[in-house]
Amino acid sequence: MAKVIRKGSAPSLHNWLVLSLLLLFRLGEGGLQLDYYSESCPRAAEIIKEQVQKLYEKHGNTAVSWVRNLFHDCMVKSCDASILLVEANGIVSEQKSDRNFGMRNFKYIHTIKSALESECPMTVSCADIVALSAREGVIMLGGPYISMKTGRRDSKESYADVVQDFIPLHNDSIDVVLSRFQSIGIDVEGTVALLGAHSVGRVHCVNLVNRLYPTLDPTLDPDYGEYLRGRCPSPQPDPDAVEYARNDRETPMVLDNMYYKNLLRNKGLMLIDQQLVSHPSTSPFVDSMASNNSYFLDRFASAMILMSENNPITGDAGQVRNDCRFVNKG
Repeated sequence: MAKVIRKGSAPSLHNWLVLSLLLLFRLGEGGLQLDYYSESCPRAAEIIKEQVQKLYEKHGNTAVSWVRNLFHDCMVKSCDASILLVEANGIVSEQKSDRNFGMRNFKYIHTIKSALESECPMTVSCADIVALSAREGVIMLGGPYISMKTGRRDSKESYADVVQDFIPLHNDSIDVVLSRFQSIGIDVEGTVALLGAHSVGRVHCVNLVNRLYPTLDPTLDPDYGEYLRGRCPSPQPDPDAVEYARNDRETPMVLDNMYYKNLLRNKGLMLIDQQLVSHPSTSPFVDSMASNNSYFLDRFASAMILMSENNPITGDAGQVRNDCRFVNKG
């Protein structure tokens, strides 16, 4: 005969613990978690780390690409690997948007995914690859370890038609930039820190010439402006040509606060960068980050976590793509 609990009586401690654990499981189910793959693919994070390191040794610029991927994916609706979809079966790729101009090395995501599929088929999402490869990219660039949760699932659609509504342009006003980041929960301090990613990598002349021609932008250091004109000798650069300037000539492949020091010297590359110095809400953070590298890296790590957790697809929604370039069939 089943045991009956009379009205008003309390359940046993054992039953209470079971119910509590079930509740906790359900609350966590469908959300992001630390070590999400601890049982389904215990070496997932390690495999991604190994592949990122191998790719960095062969192609050092991949480290910058991993960090950029996170921003360009997560800013547009969700951290869901939609940016990795290529044009096929009616999909219009986000990669074709002018807001994603200069993005590259997507092909190496396939390298990482293949390594994961060999060990844990159809388990680790492309969205989590984007997140964890960004974490490892930061480390490759001399930045801090960032504790990122996993459990994201992949989008079944591209958002190419709305990319421009989420990712700011290089010459947008700082108010527009701040509002875009605020829409995903990142405050002014976090926005200034994330723009510090411009301390690594390079900028194509297409995004610079508006400050160089027909006259030099008066907010640009004149000597630096002449140097940039040497890098970008035409006011109408060929977008397919390798014409660029490094974000930071002193520590070009190190994620550090040299970016902010350069801004204070009027050596910011893009208009979006230099505005940080003149805007009253951002300039105090520029000063603080220029004077304290540890403070910058700490704020950068915190903002990266917030960005990586923007509206993820979890639980039974979306899918885990077999190939990050295509939506699964069926």
